[in-house]
Amino acid sequence: MRCQVLGAWCLVLSAAQRTQHDALHEAPHEALSTMHQAPHEAPGTQHLAPGTDRMTTLPLFPLPNVVLFPGVYLPLHIFEPRYRTMVADALDGDRMIGMTLLKPGFEHDYDGRPPVYPIGCAGVITHAERLDDGRYNIILQGTERFRVVDEDQTRTYRLATVEPMSEPSVLDVISLQSLRQRLEALVLAMVERAGGEWSMPAAMGDADLVHALAQYLDFEPIEKQALLEVNGLVARATALADLLEMKSLRIGTAVSGGRH
Repeated sequence: MRCQVLGAWCLVLSAAQRTQHDALHEAPHEALSTMHQAPHEAPGTQHLAPGTDRMTTLPLFPLPNVVLFPGVYLPLHIFEPRYRTMVADALDGDRMIGMTLLKPGFEHDYDGRPPVYPIGCAGVITHAERLDDGRYNIILQGTERFRVVDEDQTRTYRLATVEPMSEPSVLDVISLQSLRQRLEALVLAMVERAGGEWSMPAAMGDADLVHALAQYLDFEPIEKQALLEVNGLVARATALADLLEMKSLRIGTAVSGGRH
């Protein structure tokens, strides 16, 4: 029972401690030489850049079980024709795609335009590989949260007018440091309980740590969505720590129950 309860946590915790550089190696090794890396930015390039408050147009890639966070890498395999077109258009443009989470009940209209949660995260395609049959392997790096304002119905894929959501500046540095220590202690306790070893790279910044744990840990998609919607790094780190604490207590109860 112990292995069943904690095994998945060990796997995702090992994923969460990878550096952003390591995440790029999620792409197939044989494909690395043929992957298209993002070019240096040209003057006038339009991005959903942190701190901007203008409306912008962004292709949406809605999924039922994936939530992207700023700064975190996400490998994706694109196989549906409409989203192959989306990736091709993005690669010809600013390489930006918006990840959104599908709301429950999407199965009834998946091929159409089922409802999505209004807050998502934009990502830039850092690497892309086009396969012989037209499918793509891509890697997105999250850039900034956005709110969907309206959708354009003229494309085969989903295209939306979005409002960037800038992060407020972290003013309470002491609280953030305390939260980081709490998060690291919670993760370490869970790994040790499973009989594993884990250490957080010292060079990983506070935002990178919070967002990597939020994305890689085995939370329910709706729980990840709730974390993404929290405004501000300190508040998001607090919500993440509370969620981890609750999960840890549940796992501890399950492990204890499995020993009888």
